[in-house]
Amino acid sequence: MSQLTIKVNGQTVHGNSREPLLHQLEKAGLRPEFQCRTGMCGACRCKLKAGAIDQGDAMAFIAPNEVLACCSIPKSDVDVEFDYQLASLPETKKAVGTN
Repeated sequence: MSQLTIKVNGQTVHGNSREPLLHQLEKAGLRPEFQCRTGMCGACRCKLKAGAIDQGDAMAFIAPNEVLACCSIPKSDVDVEFDYQLASLPETKKAVGTN
């Protein structure tokens, strides 16, 4: 499955089954917190409420039903939740990020 739906904190965006969740959310104009992009720090930790994720190697601690957005690739439609309100990129940045 290449195209899929990502629901994040109640907002729905289009995604794919090829790229890490963090990258896809950024392309959609959202700004999840992160520090490393390699699964070391845990800053991008979120709850997996529904769906299937292929979690790559990660050193950060995660609880059951949590994933690291930086190294998790969705394998189906997913519903994730961050413990904070996600910021959005300004409209000018969104256009640049989608090219």
